[in-house]
Amino acid sequence: MKEIKLKAKEEHRINKGHYWVFSNELEKVDTSIEPGSIVRVLDGKGQTMGTAFFNPHSLISARFIVKGEDPLHKDFIFEHIDNAYSYRKQFNIRRFGRMVYGEADALPGLVIDRYGDYLVIDILTAGMELLKDKIIEAVTKIFKPKGILFKNDSSFRSLEGLPLDPQTVGEVPHEVEIEENGVKYIVALTGGQKTGFYFDQRDNREFMKPYFKDKIVMDLYSYTGSFGITAALNGAAAVWGTDSSAPAVEYANKNAELNGVANICQYRKDDAERLLSAMKKGELPTKPDIVLLDPPAFVKNRKALPQAVNLYVKLNKMALEGLESGGMLATSTCSHHISREIFMDILKQAAGKAGKKVTLIALRGQAKDHPVLLGMPETEYLHFALLQVR
Repeated sequence: MKEIKLKAKEEHRINKGHYWVFSNELEKVDTSIEPGSIVRVLDGKGQTMGTAFFNPHSLISARFIVKGEDPLHKDFIFEHIDNAYSYRKQFNIRRFGRMVYGEADALPGLVIDRYGDYLVIDILTAGMELLKDKIIEAVTKIFKPKGILFKNDSSFRSLEGLPLDPQTVGEVPHEVEIEENGVKYIVALTGGQKTGFYFDQRDNREFMKPYFKDKIVMDLYSYTGSFGITAALNGAAAVWGTDSSAPAVEYANKNAELNGVANICQYRKDDAERLLSAMKKGELPTKPDIVLLDPPAFVKNRKALPQAVNLYVKLNKMALEGLESGGMLATSTCSHHISREIFMDILKQAAGKAGKKVTLIALRGQAKDHPVLLGMPETEYLHFALLQVR
C-alpha cells in the first residue's frame, strides 16, 4: 500500500474528527498514484493516521475510510454498509430512507437511498467507482433489491474525473410508491431531483404535524408536496403549494389525490418570490397562517455564499413581512456552506429588515438517517427553524 504524508502540524483538524485531507496539506501530491487508490496516511512525523482513498487530481486529495492503526478489512464495503443499515434499523428506518450517507458511515463518496425494493445510488468519488462491483455485491446481500439505479449525475463526479453516466442493474421503474410518517408518495426515480425524494426532512415533517390544525398553509418550493400534504392530513384548512418545476407540481397533485386531500391541497407552477410579494400586498384570497419555505441549495460553492445569503435573507424577510401576528414561518437551508451560525444570522437579518418581532420556536436539523459527524461540519447541511411573528 502506498503512503502519503502530511506537512508538519497539518494533522490537528483530522485529529479533531475530520475525514478529509486537502492537497495543500500534503508534503507532496504523488500524481503517479492511480485516482481512487487506497493509501496509508501519515502525519508530519511519519506516524500512521489511517487508511484513505486518494485522488491526486482532486482538491480533496484523501478521504479516510478508517482512522488510526486499525487494518482495512478485505470485506470493508459489506461491513460498513451493514453497519450503516444497523444504525438506521434502531430508528425503524428500514424500507424507505437514506441507508448510507458517505463519510458519516465511513463510506466516503457513497450515497444509497432505499425505495422499498429499489435502490438509488450516487457514487461521488474515484475510490468508490473502482469498488462498484463490491458495492453491488454487498447491497444485493443486505437489501435484496429488485433493481439498482446508479444516478451518477452529480457535479461532484466531474471534480473527481468521473463520467456522468446513469446505469441500472436489474429493472428499475420510472416511479415507485413509498410511505413516510404514515403518508404515501409517488416518487420519480428517473428524472426526479437528487435521488427522487428528500428523506432528510422526514423528522421535520413529523415535528410540524401539531401546528397545522385549522391553518391556511402556503407551501413554497413544494417539490412533490410532502410538507403540504402532511399539513392537510393533520387538519390544515387549506394548502396552497407552488414549485417552478411543472413535473414536480404534477407529482404533488398526484400525491394529494393519493392521500385523499386533493380537496384541501392546490399545487401549481409559479414563482415563490411572486407569491411572497402578493402575500405582503394582500393580493391573495386570504393571508396564510403558516408559510413553508424550503428553497433549493443556492450555494454551489463557497464563492457563491455571500450572494446566496442575501437571497435567503430576502426570501425570509418577504415571508415574515406577509405574516400577521401569530403567523408561523417554517424555513430551511440545505447547503453545507451555510453553517448553523450563518443560518441564524440569516434569520436575524430577515426579522430585522422585516421590522417584525419574531420568536424562535424550534431549531432543528436533518433526519436521523443523515447522521452528523461532530468533527466534520460538512456532514451537517440541513438547518430548519420554526419562527412565529409576535
